[in-house]
Amino acid sequence: MTTTLITGANKGLGLETARRLVAAGHTVFLGARDIRRGREAAQLIGARPLPIDVTSDESVRTAVELVREEAGLLDVLVNNAGIVTNEAGVADGSKPISEVTAADPETIYATNVFGIVRVTHAFLPLLSAADHPVVVNVSSGLGSLARVTDPQRFEAARFPAYGSSKSAVNMLTVQYAEALPEFKINAADPGYTATDLNDHRGTKTVQEGADIIVRLATIGADGPTGGYFAADGPVPW
Repeated sequence: MTTTLITGANKGLGLETARRLVAAGHTVFLGARDIRRGREAAQLIGARPLPIDVTSDESVRTAVELVREEAGLLDVLVNNAGIVTNEAGVADGSKPISEVTAADPETIYATNVFGIVRVTHAFLPLLSAADHPVVVNVSSGLGSLARVTDPQRFEAARFPAYGSSKSAVNMLTVQYAEALPEFKINAADPGYTATDLNDHRGTKTVQEGADIIVRLATIGADGPTGGYFAADGPVPW
């Protein structure tokens, strides 16, 4: 039995990924900051609810102990939790870059970047106990310097805090993959998917967006590591 944890999984891409992995036979811990929503979502798809706030050391430590008690190890970690708004709830990209202050990226990085480091670090002992540990970091095409600087691409937009946070996720992916060769650690670009993050303006369904996350979460021991992938193949850094 494959044991999997997905953060930020009570809705959107996280929930769809959880649903697909449960259907594939995984024991899925559905991570959610909101306990009530997490329980409702987990019950809906047959997953195990796991309260976890990726911005809180205490919350993550408690989550580790719960997974340790119930499963003893962790085969797959999907770092999916992410936000696009600052502390005041203002969406990145909604104001001129000249008005962006340090508070904007601080809040977004706390979840999108520091949350990945916090969760990955805390779960490393349980991942190391698995035969073929896998980590998937959910990134974005907005983290690709090549695509953001290509005026022909839809990613060529002004999202300084969110976009740069995903570039940082890509760098973390490479660093972890090189330091942990026994793991398979990759970044996934779901594409412009209709979720709460973009007020459902995305052109892809969550089913389509989750394809690459599920694929990377289920790779074998001979699969790639340290890569950045979308459903149609590698993404340029």
